[in-house]
Amino acid sequence: MNKLEKLIEELCPNGVEYKALCDFGTMIRGNGLQKKEFSKAGVGCIHYGQIYTYFGTFTHETKTFVPEEIAKKLKKVNTGDLIIAVTSENVEDVCKCVAWLGDEEIVTGGHTGIFKHDQNSKYLSYYLQTADFFTKKRKIANGTKVIEVSPLKLSKIKVPLPPLPIQKEIVRILDNFTQLTAELTAELTAELTARKKQYEYYRGSLLSFGDEVERKILGEIANITMGTSPKGDTIITNGKKGIEFHQGKSHFGETILKFSNKFTSAPIKFAEINEIVMSVRAPVGDTNITDRKIAIGRGLCALSGKRGLDTKFLYYYINANIQELKSKSKGSTFEAINSNDVKQVKIPIPPLEEQQRIVEILDRFDKLCNDLSSGLPAEIEARRKQYEYYRDKLLTFKEVGS
Repeated sequence: MNKLEKLIEELCPNGVEYKALCDFGTMIRGNGLQKKEFSKAGVGCIHYGQIYTYFGTFTHETKTFVPEEIAKKLKKVNTGDLIIAVTSENVEDVCKCVAWLGDEEIVTGGHTGIFKHDQNSKYLSYYLQTADFFTKKRKIANGTKVIEVSPLKLSKIKVPLPPLPIQKEIVRILDNFTQLTAELTAELTAELTARKKQYEYYRGSLLSFGDEVERKILGEIANITMGTSPKGDTIITNGKKGIEFHQGKSHFGETILKFSNKFTSAPIKFAEINEIVMSVRAPVGDTNITDRKIAIGRGLCALSGKRGLDTKFLYYYINANIQELKSKSKGSTFEAINSNDVKQVKIPIPPLEEQQRIVEILDRFDKLCNDLSSGLPAEIEARRKQYEYYRDKLLTFKEVGS
């Protein structure tokens, strides 16, 4: 039996009490604080956006400061308080928190809740990252484009509250595990970065050709379909039925619309399976290979090789020579290229067998670097999931009376 198990058996053998946050602390709503008020020195401050973009579970230092006269108008944060972001663009980030462990008093602004309490701050901050808490906060989150959680409703969420010695031991374990996970992830990330540089160098070498290889413009050797936007009586929906419509981004998994098949006046254009979809508006040259038929909007075009040009070879060549494509873009504030620009891009055409050999090599390299089902990215993801599983296990208790 380990130390934590002994503590649980000794201090709460019949289970752990679950209490609403308001039963052992006070939730205060933050106010004010705009980014334009930041200064190089003064009173430390934490902006709500920094909680889910910069800080982790806890911090002893702030990233930013405000002048003293501004700080006087803002809500105060003392050592041990939790600062909780109650506004975000998604459910995942809303209610993320950071425990303030610095010695001095700091301030925070609007869209935050300040939780003052008498428990272990890091324990509470770790718990607010768990899947159990995520389920609870989702029930009280409101909004679509902007997600908000009322500090009052948040304060009524129940959390497991074991005796302080147990909280302290859990924090010790998670601190060590967090540090180990961070070190392993850093090593894997460094390795992945090195592999990607190696891949880019090798790809560039494989796709560099001398004058002995003929070059032709895309307009002659590829099928090019420029996307259009739905008009007239095209029915746009967010439902599951209909054909996927991608507008302005080529990478799948982005927000998409669906439109019904019932359209007549809109000249909808499609990308077929295994065609290249490329963005022709900012960011120009963002590419992907389709695994299903989709409709493409004005910001995209579809490409596929004609006889003698392997489509996947074309995909790799475009990615390796993206600056050549970007150089053709027009506009100072919003880059874009037109259909004629795309048609004039020159592509080397080695023998088809050589194209396929290059594709086979680069496919293997690409999978090692980028495929989430294998290689280093999968290992990094596995480490993250392992950490989250272990953290949630440690913070799950039998409730008294259950």
